[in-house]
Amino acid sequence: MEYTIRNCEVSDLPKLVVLCQKHAEYEKADYSPEGKEEGLKKALFGEQPKLHCLVVATKETIVGYVSYTFDFSTWSAGDFLYMDCLYLEDHARNFGIGEALINKLKEIGKEKNCVNMQWRTPQFNERAIKFYNRIGAKGKEKICFFLDL
Repeated sequence: MEYTIRNCEVSDLPKLVVLCQKHAEYEKADYSPEGKEEGLKKALFGEQPKLHCLVVATKETIVGYVSYTFDFSTWSAGDFLYMDCLYLEDHARNFGIGEALINKLKEIGKEKNCVNMQWRTPQFNERAIKFYNRIGAKGKEKICFFLDL
């Protein structure tokens, strides 16, 4: 598969929302596309972006994305890169693209002097867990909580 990894552009937002919806369905999560394009535009392209996103682009469209933020770790007393989402459409899997995206994030994290990279995946996502173990990531047993505000 021919593809490039590049920064998300404003013109990618409609398709990015579709990919977010597919990602949510894959993770058995609720998702409403309503207002997401505007919210992502503000977060990614505002004066002080809160979110960063790389997309996997083919000639025709985008077939995947990885989004990330930077945060601070109290225990490490340093910044870390938090990978919020990583998703590839079915037909874009098994080409090494996921690993290429992770490697790109590792480069970005090193450039920003981050102590590490962190992310979460559902326990039932065995395919992702195998992939993360294969690339040398270590998992921690924790339960994720959400409190609506």
